[in-house]
Amino acid sequence: MSLPTLERSVSRVSGRARIQRPVIAPELRIADNPAAAVLRSATGGPVSRDNAARTTGLSIATVNRQVSALLAAGLLRERPDLTASGAVGRPRVPFDIDHEAYLTIGIHIGAAVTKIVAADLRGRILGGLAIATPQTGQEFATTTIARSAKAFLQRWHRRKALWAGVAIGGRVDPLTGVVDHPKLEWRGAQVGSVLGEVLELPVSVAPHVEAMAGSELLLPTSDRRENGSSLYFYVRETAGVAVTLDGRVHTPSNGPGSIAHLPTGSNVECSCGRRGCLEVTVGDRSLHSRAVGRGIIPAHNGTAGSTIADLYRAAEAGSEPARELLAERATILGHTVAMVRDMLNPDRVILGGQAFTGYRPAIAHVARAFNQGSTLPPTDIRISGFGGKVQEFAAVVTSLSVLYADPLAAIRRTSLGD
Repeated sequence: MSLPTLERSVSRVSGRARIQRPVIAPELRIADNPAAAVLRSATGGPVSRDNAARTTGLSIATVNRQVSALLAAGLLRERPDLTASGAVGRPRVPFDIDHEAYLTIGIHIGAAVTKIVAADLRGRILGGLAIATPQTGQEFATTTIARSAKAFLQRWHRRKALWAGVAIGGRVDPLTGVVDHPKLEWRGAQVGSVLGEVLELPVSVAPHVEAMAGSELLLPTSDRRENGSSLYFYVRETAGVAVTLDGRVHTPSNGPGSIAHLPTGSNVECSCGRRGCLEVTVGDRSLHSRAVGRGIIPAHNGTAGSTIADLYRAAEAGSEPARELLAERATILGHTVAMVRDMLNPDRVILGGQAFTGYRPAIAHVARAFNQGSTLPPTDIRISGFGGKVQEFAAVVTSLSVLYADPLAAIRRTSLGD
C-alpha cells in the first residue's frame, strides 16, 4: 500500500506547537504484503515462525525477515518463555503482538449515543465509555466528542496511542473524514480533521456498517473467513448493509447504499412521506415510541425516560404485548434480510446490531421469516460474534485497519510527529 505524503499544519495551543495529523482512508481489507500477513498471524496469540509460514504461505526466510522488521518497529515481541524444549536458535522462539506498549482509540458516533474505546493491537477492547451524542450542531458535537476522547485517552498514559478510528452512519468521504449524517442533521462535518487536531493522532473515518463488516474480516473471531462473499445486515437505530468480496469490504465510490426506505408493509409513517419504510419501522427509537403509545411500557421509568431496554425487560418478564411487538419486528427483519439476500446471493449472511441481539428470543422469529421469505437454497446465516458490541468493534477496526494493511509504513507515519 502506498501511503500519501504527510502534510503537517502547525498551530499554537497553550503556548506550544501542535501538529495536526492527517486523515487517512481506512483499509477494510485483508492485505497481501508480507509484513501484514505475519502480523495478522499473531493476532490470535503467540505463534512460531514455522506456523506463521504455514498460515501465510510465505517462506521461512521471508517470515524471519518480517518478524525482525516488526520486532524492530516494536509491534511484535519474542516469547522465549514459550520456546519448545530442546529447540535451538532464535528462529525457534515464538513471537506475539506487543499488546502492552501501544493502543488505538476507537469512536463510534451513533444517532443517540457515542461510544469511545481503547484497544490493544490485537483488537481487544481495554476499556471504554459512552456519552450522549450532542444534538446541538455539528461543530459543537464534533469538538465535544473529540475532547471527551482526549480526556479518556489520558487514562492510558503508560501506553503510546498510535491511531484514532471513527465509525459513523451517513455518508463519509474517507479521504477527508468529512461526514454527512441526515439523522444528526450534519452536512460537511469535519469529523476527521477535528479529531486529528484534538487528539494529535492520525485519524481514519469509515461508514459504520462497512466498518462492522470489516471487523468480521480483520479482528479475531471464532468464525473469521476471508474468501467468498458476505452480506452484513445491521439494524439498531439505523439500518444498513455492507458487502464483503474475497477479503475486502466493497466501498462504493459514491458512498454506501441505503436500505432505510425499503418497503415493509407496515403502517408506520416515515419522514419521507411514505408509510412502512424499513428504518422507521424497525429502528429502536420508533419501536420504543410504539411501545409507549400502546401502553406496553411507560414513557418514564422513575426519574428518567424509558428506553428500548425497558421493552426488552417487559418481554422477558412475561408481557405478551411486548413479546408480540418484538416478534412483529423480528418477522419484518427476517423477511427483509431474505429479500436482500435473494437479490445479492452471497455465500453467507451476518446479522449485527441490537435489533438482533437485544432480545434473544426474537432470533427464532427472524430465522422463521427468513426461511419463509427466501426463494434460494439454505445459506450460511449467523449473528455477529461481536454481539452487543458491534459498534465498538467497528470503531476498533477503523483505528487498526491501516496498521493491519501495512504495519511498517503505518508505524513510520505515527513516529513522524513525535
